[in-house]
This record gives sequence, C-alpha cells and structure tokens, in this order.
Amino acid sequence: MSSVPDRLVPLSDGNSMPILGLGTYAMGPFVKGETVEAVKAAIEIGYRHFDGALVYGNEDEVGEGIRAKIADGTVKREDIFYTGKVWMTYLSPSLVRKALEKTLKTLQLDYVDLFIIHWPMGLKPREKLWIPKDASEKIVIEDVDFCESWLVMESCKDAGLVRSIGVSNFNHKQLETILKMPNLKYKPVCNQVECHPYLNQDKLLKYCQCNNIVLVGYSPLGTNSPNNVSRKSPILLNDPVLKKIGEKHRKTTAQVVLRYQVQRGVAVIPKSFNPGRMKQNREIFDFQLSDEEMEVINGLNKNIRYIDLKMLTDHPKYPFRDEY
Repeated sequence: MSSVPDRLVPLSDGNSMPILGLGTYAMGPFVKGETVEAVKAAIEIGYRHFDGALVYGNEDEVGEGIRAKIADGTVKREDIFYTGKVWMTYLSPSLVRKALEKTLKTLQLDYVDLFIIHWPMGLKPREKLWIPKDASEKIVIEDVDFCESWLVMESCKDAGLVRSIGVSNFNHKQLETILKMPNLKYKPVCNQVECHPYLNQDKLLKYCQCNNIVLVGYSPLGTNSPNNVSRKSPILLNDPVLKKIGEKHRKTTAQVVLRYQVQRGVAVIPKSFNPGRMKQNREIFDFQLSDEEMEVINGLNKNIRYIDLKMLTDHPKYPFRDEY
C-alpha cells in the first residue's frame, strides 16, 4: 500500500475531501468485474476518494469493490470518500431524493460523502439515463428550478444520507443564484468542472475560492476519447512544454499536469483502471513546480473544452454560454 498520505482539502461544512481521487467513469462496453477489480486495486495503492455517478452505470461494481476492501480490513467506511451525482433526468425536486436512494441501494452503502447536481440542466425523466449522441433521438428539455432541487439536497444532508452537497458544471452566475437564495442553509461545498491546462478555469477558480467553494477538476489530463475530441483539438499530454517540464523533474506529463492542479488548490479525479497509471497518478506529492513553471503552464490555456454537450446548447440553463 502507498505510504504517501492523502492531502485533504477542507470543505465549508466542516468535512474534508482528499485532493486526489479516482474517476470511475468507464469508456466503451463494460467488462463484468473490471470496475470491481479497479476499485480494489486503487484502494490497495492508496486511493480513498472515488468519484462516481448513477449515469455511469457501474455504481454497483464500485460499491462492491469498496465493500470488499472494508470486509478484508484494508479500510474502514469512514476512510473512504465517495461522490455520487444527480443526473439531469432526476433534477426535478420530486426525484432528487429518489436518485440518492437509488445510488445508496446500488452501492449498498448507508451514506455517500458528497452528492452533487451533475448538470444545472433538467431533462424529462426517461428510462434511458444517458443523452443521445445525435439528433435522431429526441431530447425533451425540462426547465427545472435547480434552487428548488437544492432545497431537497439540503434535506438529504439533514437526513444523514449524505455528508456534503455540491454542484457540477455550474457557471459563476448559476452558483451565485444558489448562494443568494434567501433560505439557503448549506452552500455548495464544491463545483466540479472540466479543468486542465488547456482550460484552466482561472476566473471560475478565483470566484470559487472567494466563496469558499472547492473547485474539483474532471478530465484533468484532457481526454483521448473520440467521442469528446474533435480532429482539430490538440491532445494535452502531447504538449511539448509540459513534456519538457516533466523531463526536468523526472516526471511524466500527466504527473506534471496533476501537480499543477493541486498546487492551485484544485482537487483532481483522473480516470484510469490501469494499476500502473493509477500508481503514477498518485506520485505527485514528492516534487514542487516553481512559480515560473506554474506561470508557463497557466499560459498554455486555450479555452479548449473537450466535454461541452453541444446537443443541449438550446437549453435555457446551458452553462457554457458565459465566459466562466
């Protein structure tokens, strides 16, 4: 097991989150048992933070992996930090708690550590959770008031079903809408967004830091997924500047990119089910990027968004029309 302790980020509600986690979204067709083994291996390597979602379709295996390592004494439940999400088809206030209860039943856990609104956009409830990849299948928009949904999130926290609550893919105006709710009891502890050197989210990060909201970066290594990368989009890990900085520190480009984020105070959840890469992604706490190197990496920003859900640009709450 890794001897490197997890760095914890304090949350505004008094809880804390490991700054480095493992994303559990699996590309392509599922191989039965693959996620179970990946989660078990990750816990052995030292991961304690797991980012999942009902829509990923593998929360049952994530839960099985976690429970297996609790059962064999490797970890206790309180050692694990699990994030679940309210999908767009569950964003109606009447369905939010049902979404959480479904996640808990699938995981076979009594509570989740963090539950977040996956997107500020609502879709009409449907049997198929995911959204279509083309226009051949009709998307039915539902203009949900996410502030009303937030009130249900607060009640779930009060009921002990979740320790902390937050949001994902919200722009600063949408965050401000929640923060200015007159009856707000708990503000979002985090905003999970795409964040990497080609989309450094500098303005959104500063806004969140001013409001004691942790920015959690998904796709921190960019993405090679053909579903998300156009032929014109450069591959982040091929960047020569990042490679040169990595050579100086005898680190991989991925390690440099992750180190850059944690030095900014951004929590990161890289995805990999490969034990070797999972181990490498944790080896980022034994070196430091200089102020000059941080400035150079900041300068790589191109505002490239690999995950933009363009099929929903007509939604009234589509978050990416604003600058940040």
